[in-house]
Amino acid sequence: MGSERSAGRLIVDALRNAGVTHFFANFGSDHPAIIEALAADREEGIDTPAVILCPHEYSALSAAHGYAAVTGKPQAVFVHTDVGTANLGGAVHNAARSRVPVFVFAGLTPYTLEGELPGSRNSFVNHLQDVPDQHGIVRPYVKWSYDIRTAANAPQIVYRALQLARSAPAGPVYVTAAREVLEEQAPDPALALGQWRPIDPSPASEPAVEELFTALATAAHPLIITTYLGRSQDSVPALVMLAERLGVTVVEHNAEVMNFPREHPLHGGDDPHRLLADADVILAIDTDVPWVDSIRRPREDAAVFVVNEDPLQESLPLWYVAADRFIRADSRLVLQQLGERCPAEPDPAAIGRIAQAAEDAASLRRTWSAQADADARGRRLTPASVAAALHRLLDEDAIVINEAISEAPTVWKHLPRSRPGSQYGNRGTSLGWSGGGALGIKLAAPDRTVVSIVGDGTFFFSAPSSTYWIARRYGLPVLTVVLDNGGWNATKRNVERLHPEGAAVRADRYWVNLEQSTDFGGIASAAGQAWSAIVTHFHELDAALREGLAQVTAGTPAVVTVRVSAITAQNDAATL
Repeated sequence: MGSERSAGRLIVDALRNAGVTHFFANFGSDHPAIIEALAADREEGIDTPAVILCPHEYSALSAAHGYAAVTGKPQAVFVHTDVGTANLGGAVHNAARSRVPVFVFAGLTPYTLEGELPGSRNSFVNHLQDVPDQHGIVRPYVKWSYDIRTAANAPQIVYRALQLARSAPAGPVYVTAAREVLEEQAPDPALALGQWRPIDPSPASEPAVEELFTALATAAHPLIITTYLGRSQDSVPALVMLAERLGVTVVEHNAEVMNFPREHPLHGGDDPHRLLADADVILAIDTDVPWVDSIRRPREDAAVFVVNEDPLQESLPLWYVAADRFIRADSRLVLQQLGERCPAEPDPAAIGRIAQAAEDAASLRRTWSAQADADARGRRLTPASVAAALHRLLDEDAIVINEAISEAPTVWKHLPRSRPGSQYGNRGTSLGWSGGGALGIKLAAPDRTVVSIVGDGTFFFSAPSSTYWIARRYGLPVLTVVLDNGGWNATKRNVERLHPEGAAVRADRYWVNLEQSTDFGGIASAAGQAWSAIVTHFHELDAALREGLAQVTAGTPAVVTVRVSAITAQNDAATL
């Protein structure tokens, strides 16, 4: 037991001791004890955790999300009472759906108002920020939440929170404390960190692995579908080996990371629906939605296996997949178990499947290439021609972030990644994650080029003034390429799907028009002195991208806006 310290200092010490290296912070009047603890540390020569000030809370949590996506290590996000918590917005949804570990801390409004205790209310805002259930703002998305009620066990609460955040399935946790509690003094319990480890990953049972392996090895048309298996970079070569030994086609559906080299002959593209009619054995491993039933289902006699750390998606109220076996296990360990059963070389049946899959993959890639080639010959600015241009300029070490939404599949087709850890996306659906997310990724991988590809709607959602202020302040240069099609294409496409002959289609009126009038680079320049360019003609594209990459290499954030074809004739702008 050490000398007494404030709960604020005990929290800071516990986070540092647990390996948290960064505080992404938007401090408020609830944080004096935290700020004082950090200042005292600096006086003593302790400069960790580093504090990254974030003018908007969405940026803060998105950056912590990006950092955790690369490293697997949770970072801390500090926000101000109920209002700062509310400003986290969809970033909490994104962290939950992407299963990244994050420690989120918010103060509660003081619970005394007559000066009874250190930290009592001293402003009218302390009254207005008193809500019945602050935790309810984030409860649907966090793995666990708790209010620290005494300094005596503050470190234990921090360690438990991080233990829960890191244990599979990982996710954000939310911890609060009132100002009086943060000022309270208590001795440091000097806990043994080894007693707060996350739960070890679990392999599958031997009977389940044996059944799965036999099914894959004897199938006529086996298929593997994955979305985020490549979060564990060691899993990528293990998946390649399994596919090659057994002759299995692999599809990356809504890929969050690079799971399987895009140019591998067994890569079956990004659309599983085109292969479901033939597949007799399907392994859905580390994927939330392996297919969409309303588009196409597996054939009735197909054997379906689901492998996931949460195979029943317990946090989703409506979710089901018709499967023969659900296996709760760590995908990396399952691949290792399957690999141990693989033959040293593929058998003749597997060789035949490989040849057929390679022919199919080559045909698929020729179709994709034809699209980009036609755009280039026609000197058209399209998502395909922009992605193809980036593919020519980026090396395999560059990290690409794809939040192009409706054009995300096009970007991946023409900007294939083959190195583990060279691709990141967001499994959540709150747009704008890539703003702060790219900064967190750059912070975690400072020596690598980071390029973020977004739509114009996505850019608006990313709190860009906050994003580019952080980028400049902390030296986090990222190249952002904005595919400006003048609106929310995903919304328009859904109207067309449900009402293909309706009034909206007939009048080309969808209320999705964002025009093509915004100088996105100008916003970034005003907030963070970013370099920018607007590309309106095909011949300008290559030079703009090259200069953007050169600026990033020199340490300056860059934004290249590419004005592709507008999605509507923009009638709704005149009619409101």
